[in-house]
Amino acid sequence: MRTSPRFLAAAAVLLMLLGGGLALFLAARQEAAPSPTAADAPAGSLPTYVGSAACARCHAEAAKAWQGSQHALAMQPVEGGAVLAKVDGKAFRHRGGETRYVERDGKLFASTAGQDGKLREFEVSHTFGVYPLQQYLVSFPDGRRQALGVAWDSRSRREGGQRWFHLFPEDGALPGEPRHWAGIDQNWNYQCADCHSTNLRKNFDAASGRFATTWSEISVGCEACHGPGSAHLAWAAQAPAERAGGANGLLARLDERQGVTWQRDGIAPHRSVGRGTQREIDVCARCHARRGQFSDAHAAGQPLLDAYQPALLESGLYFSDGQQQDEVFTYGSFLQSRMNAAGVTCSDCHEPHSGKVRAAGNALCTQCHAATRFDSAEHHHHPAGAGAQCVACHMPARTYMGVDPRRDHSFRIPRPDRSLSLGVPNACDSCHQAKGAAWAADAIRRWYPEPRGGAQDFAEVFRMAEGEEVSATPALHGIIADAGRPAWVRASAMHRLGLLLGGDAAGDPANRRAVTGQLDAADDTLRWAAVGAMASFPARERAYYLAPRLGDPRRLVRIEAARHLAGEAEAALPETARPAFAAAVKELIAAEQFNADRPEAMVRLGDLHAARGQGGEADQAYRRALEIDPGFAPAWVNLAQLLEQRGLGSQTTELLRQAVARNPGSAEIRHALGLSLIRQGMPGEALAQLRQAAALRPEAVRMVYVHIVAEHDISGVKAALKPLRLALARHPRNAQLNELAARYFAEAGERKAAEKGLAPSVRD
Repeated sequence: MRTSPRFLAAAAVLLMLLGGGLALFLAARQEAAPSPTAADAPAGSLPTYVGSAACARCHAEAAKAWQGSQHALAMQPVEGGAVLAKVDGKAFRHRGGETRYVERDGKLFASTAGQDGKLREFEVSHTFGVYPLQQYLVSFPDGRRQALGVAWDSRSRREGGQRWFHLFPEDGALPGEPRHWAGIDQNWNYQCADCHSTNLRKNFDAASGRFATTWSEISVGCEACHGPGSAHLAWAAQAPAERAGGANGLLARLDERQGVTWQRDGIAPHRSVGRGTQREIDVCARCHARRGQFSDAHAAGQPLLDAYQPALLESGLYFSDGQQQDEVFTYGSFLQSRMNAAGVTCSDCHEPHSGKVRAAGNALCTQCHAATRFDSAEHHHHPAGAGAQCVACHMPARTYMGVDPRRDHSFRIPRPDRSLSLGVPNACDSCHQAKGAAWAADAIRRWYPEPRGGAQDFAEVFRMAEGEEVSATPALHGIIADAGRPAWVRASAMHRLGLLLGGDAAGDPANRRAVTGQLDAADDTLRWAAVGAMASFPARERAYYLAPRLGDPRRLVRIEAARHLAGEAEAALPETARPAFAAAVKELIAAEQFNADRPEAMVRLGDLHAARGQGGEADQAYRRALEIDPGFAPAWVNLAQLLEQRGLGSQTTELLRQAVARNPGSAEIRHALGLSLIRQGMPGEALAQLRQAAALRPEAVRMVYVHIVAEHDISGVKAALKPLRLALARHPRNAQLNELAARYFAEAGERKAAEKGLAPSVRD
């Protein structure tokens, strides 16, 4: 690693100011890396990165708070005491494999199975994180850094820590499994680096398959949140009279709390001045959000959707009531909350430099909420202790990465009644699981005879949409059109509506109004979701409505418009829109090539080429995806569809047979093979594949529907009734399944069931 002369000069000044300790700490963290240039920048040129030591000259107090924070220690070279683990050379054994960490000559080594399954010794180059766990990275000659799966539990012994454990014991312990440490899903350059370093440039070269990743600071420094600092330093060097009235040179002016007080007029506190922007929240969102990245020519303070694609309240990531399910961090939870609507920012609760909360226990909440009303037994109905903590009821925790409990930031009212009706978790079960949701719901009804429903009143509608119930569309329309709701919830409703708009539904005037009415919305995310919901609309309508979005101020909206215009709709564009379309397609291709190390990016690129009739390029992209990850089902399925469109049906079937042999647990591939076998005139084998696909993914209504129809058409109505009953038990209000029930039960002579449209087991 090289250290820039400019940084050394700054460190020397800081050494004099702070007595040396902090300066040496900062100097050890700096690696030379190119600052963004005008060519990199989305709009205009950026200032350059100067390093946290330069900031600390004037901001010593903030720098001192930051020094021991998780941001400052997010990633460190192994040298210098960064390793927290007690390395004793003992083997950690799990599922027939073993990992052994040893220290030798001041270095750390891990003896474990590599991607080829052979036991080898790997040198650990960096530590990753500090609490409640620490991971260890191995650097490879091709520029990859990979995160080892056996991590150190850095909690105290009293908390169950000070031990080795496996992060992914079920699907990552053995070579070939999806999350094995040496595979692409544990690649630091793609998965981790952007959030754990400052001024990160991934620099993947698709031709050679190598990374040349750089950073200006190995961890999260000042400029990760405030933006590159050279212009700010120039401003600070001016005489005080010259500074007055001008911008201070920072891209991210995190000043939304300046001069603001919280007032308690009534039950709900409110800001003395409304929050006019989401600047601070979006700066935090770069890392504290579940999101994809499609550019690293981005700095703090620039629009989020110019480089990142956030995950909305999607099924599988969030429960239908918006509670965190998968590892979604905090952004999407917070944006649906009443706290966000009231104007709260992240730093109202979190001191941004140390990362610590501003007060301990309930004192954090009673900064704004009256303690006499809310920090009392009359409100929480619990004795003093853990159950009386505000966060216990309003921010329930879910554990990720084995030992890391993270609190849900949607600040919700406990709803155990929804555990009974929707199957979602509830905060009461965190302490009273043995008593069950019915007991908890009864208790809350006794305490609050007229309970408030909470801000997440979309839960029932979202659950209907998850079941692919077209009857959910009017309620989704209402959520989308309600300007009083959080834009994040409206965008999530739009996303769910888009998933229901296949076939004739896209032609419904009410659906058209709901979607097109938000294409010019002020909120970036809502516009993007509306563009995405246009995917199944007729080509001419897409051309008409999406052409204006090719010039949208946000890059994500532009490339999403280009994606859904490519092909048939492209031909219907007016001549005046073609230059903007060409520019947006160029941005779209660049976004996918930025992630050329990932199979999903190559599949999306293949889809673009296929839509535009570029079969050779599409074939190449799909096959490249399979080179990266032979287990990536969409690449197999989309390549098979491409071969089918070329009239190569027998090759399609053979390809999918190979795919099933390599990925026997993939419902998507088995489903595609079943359909291909039907087209090839092999109904018996086709039915076996469709049956297995439906068994693997019983929640996928369309896959289950196809299986039931195939059972009926190949084996007869009696054979179809059993899977139909099971499907109706899981999805009792699905319109397509009920239509099948009416027909098939009538055909089978079960007239009462046919009249109801439901299987007897469900109806009774």
